Amino acid sequence: MAKESKRRQNSTRHPGAFDTVKGRAGRILAQGKKDATYETTAEAETAVLVAVPDKRQADARTQEYLDELAFLAETAGATVTKRFVQRLEKPDIRTFVGEGKLEEIKAYVQHTNASMVIFDDDLSPSQLRNLEAELKVKIVDRSLLIIDIFAQRAKTATARAQVELAQYQYLLPRLTGLWTHLDKQRGGGVAQRGPGETEIETDRRVVRDRIAFLKDRLKELDKQSHTQRKARTGIVRVALVGYTNVGKSTIMNLLSRADVFAENKLFATVDSTVRKVVLDTLPFLLSDTVGFIRKLPTRLIESFKSTLDEIREADLLVHVVDISHPTFEEQIEVVNETLKDIEAADKPMLLVFNKIDQYTSEPVVDHHGGFEEMNTDEEDALPKRPTLEQLKATYMARLHDPVIFISAQERENIDELRALLTRHVSALYQERYPAVQPISEEPEA
Repeated sequence: MAKESKRRQNSTRHPGAFDTVKGRAGRILAQGKKDATYETTAEAETAVLVAVPDKRQADARTQEYLDELAFLAETAGATVTKRFVQRLEKPDIRTFVGEGKLEEIKAYVQHTNASMVIFDDDLSPSQLRNLEAELKVKIVDRSLLIIDIFAQRAKTATARAQVELAQYQYLLPRLTGLWTHLDKQRGGGVAQRGPGETEIETDRRVVRDRIAFLKDRLKELDKQSHTQRKARTGIVRVALVGYTNVGKSTIMNLLSRADVFAENKLFATVDSTVRKVVLDTLPFLLSDTVGFIRKLPTRLIESFKSTLDEIREADLLVHVVDISHPTFEEQIEVVNETLKDIEAADKPMLLVFNKIDQYTSEPVVDHHGGFEEMNTDEEDALPKRPTLEQLKATYMARLHDPVIFISAQERENIDELRALLTRHVSALYQERYPAVQPISEEPEA
């Protein structure tokens, strides 16, 4: 045991790589904890952001994407100190960025003692290893960053199991090179020949066994959730959907008098919450679901199947949009595409534009906000945004798609939202449950 400990202390792997996902997962495997989700350290960490956009992508769009990545990093508990951008036809197969740009990032990291480098795309296992070897700090890609935030936010047994499953699925192809002691067990020497299985194969088997266990556990939890949802037959179900941080939880609290956690950070809500709401003596169930995001890791969508079933089985979707965001229309498309992926795009939908109190027609554009290789041509600047009145005229003219503009924070037009919901819920009762007459109750909200 002492010899093994000494070998790990004398490991040639750099100290900065110890707290990567592989290091954390290694400790999880060694400890054999039943609850293998982890929390990020409380001490302040500084991060460098790196993006490799297509050469045809406008600088303003690249900046918006990196703003979102910075928001993710802040939500995870890191402070962003620098942003690097390199335009390539395709990422470098070895280190994702070019050799020259890698040297720039390395020099900055060494000069400032930054604790991690975050990439706005997924890295292959070999790219992750090569970048760790070159930069000697934590390397985090977009999927790992989102999974890490989910791990912090998950509270219920279902959500924690879903996040742990996503963590292990992310870890499995990245086990190679986890420690320098990963060579043959008892390899060579008299009476030292072992069964021939390497430690990395052992670790892979442990991870696969844990993945299988979590999948079985989630099947059991899914059966319980399905039983609960089945008991709700005869009452209309409404689900709040939308991009992350658009105000779904705030609207949930306003309509249901619930105490759902709401914060101006991404993925404030990971666990789905269902509350009974009564509007004008008309009862229905309202559920708050996890927010979507650009490049949402596929493994997370698969892991959160049971949570997303709240959306699949809803009678009405309330799509909440942050109209103050510069690219809200792109966010609408991201949500619509995700709904297609989970086979829920054909449901009746009410479009709710939130945060009208924060809307401005002047785009905020800064081509010098810590970026490298950003152009300053006027043609790359965002055009002036339409006024709120123009947007209302445009979207409200689409009679096939009911639209309302509100401010949940300032409680503006909330009564109109309640009235619109009441009309749609009443129509759904007549259409889907004609034999069931909603029980008149005292309004709760």
